[in-house]
Amino acid sequence: MEQLLLHLRSLGFTEMESKIMVELAAIGQSSGYEVAKRLGVSRSNVYAALQRLTQQGYVRCGDGEPARYSVLAPEELAKMISGRVQASLSFVENEMPRGGSVSTTFYNVEGERNVMDALIRQLNAAEHEIVVDVWREEASLLRSELEQAERRGVRLLWAFDGGNAASPYLQWPLLGEREEAEGRKFSFVVDRRWCMLGMRGGEGDGTVQAVVTEHRALVELLLGHFTQEMVLFELEQDMGPELERRYGHRYGSIYRKYIGSDEEDEEDLMEIQTPGNTRDGS
Repeated sequence: MEQLLLHLRSLGFTEMESKIMVELAAIGQSSGYEVAKRLGVSRSNVYAALQRLTQQGYVRCGDGEPARYSVLAPEELAKMISGRVQASLSFVENEMPRGGSVSTTFYNVEGERNVMDALIRQLNAAEHEIVVDVWREEASLLRSELEQAERRGVRLLWAFDGGNAASPYLQWPLLGEREEAEGRKFSFVVDRRWCMLGMRGGEGDGTVQAVVTEHRALVELLLGHFTQEMVLFELEQDMGPELERRYGHRYGSIYRKYIGSDEEDEEDLMEIQTPGNTRDGS
């Protein structure tokens, strides 16, 4: 019931109008007095709402004294609402001014629903290419939208982490005493112009935060990172044994030279094996 009322309110009906429509649909033809009594609200508020609904065509008023009201059948109601919403959307799309310039900027998006809504809108509008760098868990949430994009002829480029396997690459350690927040990073680049970079569960409480922009700096940074990952992945798949033979455990020192710390244990360095076993690309 609450979900139904919520959706009716999201379509523009007031709380009172929503409750009256649901009540009439459940009970059938009733007078305003009967509806007010069942809802436990004042008759004046009910009659005012019934008058608005009748004028809009969602509720019918029968002859007689007292007047009795009935709501349209669900199919008729949905068709009427859909037609009016589509007409309004079409008018807004055609008449909304387009002259104002908007500078490229960065937007913060918080909350799983807001992040997913922003991302799905762009995936559905993609025309040429989608570059995806996510964990498997996030990829599964967007499977339907990505499959639809692929059926439209959009090129998909993937890189995703392989579940619980440890990353073969050394991570940049945080400076200072701040503890590293756990979370799964993700990024999307759509048509090489729009991008989203974010983290799921970065504060340990399951929250989702992301930055969205069309700024060329971040778009090119994410594309460059993706390209480097895929080139390294294919080189390691093709030349892994040769790299291991030539460098051995010293392969890890290439990473350590740039991001390592003098305080890190030498045995961690010995554990670095030839990368490539936890990243997939296509």
